[in-house]
Amino acid sequence: MKRRIRRDSLHNQMNVVPYIDVMLVLLVIFMVTAPMFTPGVINLPSVGKAAQVTKQPLEININADGSYTMTQDGKTTPVGALNDLITKAMSLAKDDTPVVIAADKTVQYDKVISVVDKLYSSGIKKVALVVKQKNG
Repeated sequence: MKRRIRRDSLHNQMNVVPYIDVMLVLLVIFMVTAPMFTPGVINLPSVGKAAQVTKQPLEININADGSYTMTQDGKTTPVGALNDLITKAMSLAKDDTPVVIAADKTVQYDKVISVVDKLYSSGIKKVALVVKQKNG
């Protein structure tokens, strides 16, 4: 009786097909979720010294009772309605004259934003808000 040598012994090879499948699934998951993440830190520019205003700004005041006044060159004039305010602002703000809005802190946010929106839609592009700096 002859001994047979088995040639069908185990091979020492690794089956990588399941690993490829797992890697493809992970790749798809990362490709789908990557655009959903927003960066946590935003590097904002800092200003050490503000630029000097070359022209005297036109100041729009919104009082606590909701009335409007305009100040230019030290002259304050009361204005009745929002449309009258925009019309006067368009006539007084020539070319690149900046317009600043000073609103009482008790005025509703909606009223201030409506003034800003009307100014932008009328063609005045240099609009800013006036705030008081805190001490300390």
